[in-house]
Amino acid sequence: MSPLNDRADGAGHAAIAGTDLSGAAGAVEDLDRLILLGLAAHLHRHSRLGQDAAHQPRLSPGPGQDLARQTSPYPGLGRDAAHEAGTIAGDLGAAPRHRWIAGHWLAALHEAGLVDRDPAGRYHDLRGPRRAELATARTRMEAARLALGYPAELAELMLRSLRLLPALLRDEIGVQALLYPDGEPATAEAVYRGNVISRYLNAAAAEVVRAQAERATRPLRILELGAGIGATTADLLPALAGRPVEFYLFTDLSPFFLDTARRRFEAGFLRYALLDIAHDLPGRPGELDLIVAATMAHNAPHVGRLLGQAAASLAPAAGCCSSRPSASTPSRSPRCRSPCPPRTGRRAGSTAGPAPPAPTSAARNG
Repeated sequence: MSPLNDRADGAGHAAIAGTDLSGAAGAVEDLDRLILLGLAAHLHRHSRLGQDAAHQPRLSPGPGQDLARQTSPYPGLGRDAAHEAGTIAGDLGAAPRHRWIAGHWLAALHEAGLVDRDPAGRYHDLRGPRRAELATARTRMEAARLALGYPAELAELMLRSLRLLPALLRDEIGVQALLYPDGEPATAEAVYRGNVISRYLNAAAAEVVRAQAERATRPLRILELGAGIGATTADLLPALAGRPVEFYLFTDLSPFFLDTARRRFEAGFLRYALLDIAHDLPGRPGELDLIVAATMAHNAPHVGRLLGQAAASLAPAAGCCSSRPSASTPSRSPRCRSPCPPRTGRRAGSTAGPAPPAPTSAARNG
């Protein structure tokens, strides 16, 4: 790791000192597995990928039902049929702005060995999970969330997200309905602050900001992408105390999160703006000193385009800090680069997005 990454990693570990991390990687994998099986079950029920294998049902039929003999809404399909992600998005009734998510899910399921992909990038032979497999994953979820220090609200959020997948994809409900049930913040705080992974990542990110402020030759210009509930912001602002800051632009896709942040934070240099990372980033080329993207950059419809725009927005010797919880967290610090990585052509969905709650990737998290 670079000296900056070493410094961030040290700060992250200091924030979780005394925590037993021996089972952390396995716990994250167990949470991932529940989400992946839930996605597979949803696609098996509601898309032609499930109908292709209807003669070999994996979900137990209900009383009086025979899944193998049900009439398919997709005539002419069979074992060897393969389908593009956009076709599956249509089967799911995804809203236009969420259609890319089907590809993200399918790529993650392919990586997990739950669906096959042909050389043309089309998907086939989805393995729908058995009920017993889902029940086992749910039981392991409870042990996993305890190992990672997540309160009970995380389990409730994950299961609620899986139940509401159709409405999320159709844009009938927003992420705030999941994160703030009955208007209470406990769920959001549980997911993005009250746990081992978040404590590590937020402390490490704050150390990156502190280092950038120490070497700055002008008042800082900072952009936070997908700031969500402000979980990372809350730890970054103290690192800027007493430092010259021209502006800290807090952005998100939803006005709900901007309004919440306005009520929560008091720093005079904070500004707020709606921003969809699927479109152009704000500002002039070379204007920014630091871009923060906490647990959200992998949700961009095109990661390479986002990184390319971020690189163009940064001044020379500026920095980019992104974090993405994974099975290796918290043994790896946020990815800190100066400048940001060059443009690539890879799309979101080329790797799994395991940071819980994975099903709510239809909206930006915090």
